[in-house]
Amino acid sequence: MEAHTFFLYFFIILLTARLCAELAVRLGVPAVIGELCAGVLLGPSLLGWVSPAETIRLLAEIGILLLLFSVGLETDINRLLDEGKKAMLVALCGFVLPFAMGAWVSHDLFGLNLIPALFVGGTLTATSIGITVRVLSDLKRNQTIEGQVVLGAAVMDDLLGVVLLAILYQFATDNEVNVVATSQLVALMLVFFLLAPVFAKLLAVLIKRADTSSQLPGLLPTSLVMLVLFFAWMAYEMGAPELLGGFVAGLALSRRFFLPLGIALRSDPAFADRVEREMKPVVGLFTPVFFVYVGLSLNFNEIAWDSSFIWLFSLSLFVVAVLGKVLGALLLPLCWVRRWLVGIAMTPRGEVGLIFAELGRATGIFSMEVYVGLIIVIALTTLLPPLIMKWVYGRYGADLGVQHE
Repeated sequence: MEAHTFFLYFFIILLTARLCAELAVRLGVPAVIGELCAGVLLGPSLLGWVSPAETIRLLAEIGILLLLFSVGLETDINRLLDEGKKAMLVALCGFVLPFAMGAWVSHDLFGLNLIPALFVGGTLTATSIGITVRVLSDLKRNQTIEGQVVLGAAVMDDLLGVVLLAILYQFATDNEVNVVATSQLVALMLVFFLLAPVFAKLLAVLIKRADTSSQLPGLLPTSLVMLVLFFAWMAYEMGAPELLGGFVAGLALSRRFFLPLGIALRSDPAFADRVEREMKPVVGLFTPVFFVYVGLSLNFNEIAWDSSFIWLFSLSLFVVAVLGKVLGALLLPLCWVRRWLVGIAMTPRGEVGLIFAELGRATGIFSMEVYVGLIIVIALTTLLPPLIMKWVYGRYGADLGVQHE
């Protein structure tokens, strides 16, 4: 791609993504839906102005890394302890049920091979903690009982989802289910999870000291981007997806993540706040490129829309996606409204589901019909729950109260 063509593409992508995201938010739906629609609008499905070229793909890869860095940065391990058993029950049911049911439906009912079926199930395990947190915060319900359960469960879902993503990536690379290779991968990931945060904490101390003595502006965001890229390379060298490196880097720098190695490595809330504040513009610049790229990769003109497969497949997975998250919440010892709210709040797949789906498409595991079916399910599960939650709180909110009980 010529330089001037790339500049034009990048300009069009950023402009269209911003306009569509703004429109989506004004309509009361998550911005990610608008950015995804921007890619569909610009790509071969509609206007055909921008193609999913290699240069755009590399920018999208950076966007994924920074997105998972942001997810890790917002992750609060202590939330798992706040509501303990309730959060664990919701997280494990919301992880196991969609994975098992999604893989079974794909393999036994729709005839997909084992690895694509496992990838479909893995995609349905995701919970978008970003969308969930945003909706609860906007409704001022993040400190309620259901809010604490959802946030704790979403944290655990994120951790389990990243591990599952790495395992499925191994399956895709080997093109078979290899128990020995999977065991080795899990062992390497455990080593990475144990050592990488220590290394990241040490580097964070150096970055913090260098930032206080530097005479040039912008050292902190530049250093953090370098840290994310280095950890992505390190994760790849250890056999895990590069995405894992971005997540671990963010997790190590989060406000409430600390290591039992002395007070020097404990979290500095002020520094963590500054990291989040200064990284937001960088994340906000590159992350929309990923979602636009997902839309660019779709070509709805190649889909046989008169085929019953895509409609039955999407409908079946949508039912599985909702039931898989709601069933666990119904077992909670809470009133029925709170139980339904927990299940609904865990339903959005959002950017996390798109990461799974895009990895499956990029590695050639998914056919275009399967990929589009998953995108439809992700879009519906992302769009509908915030609207339902707003309606439920509007009708029953006065009876539930606002503060944690």
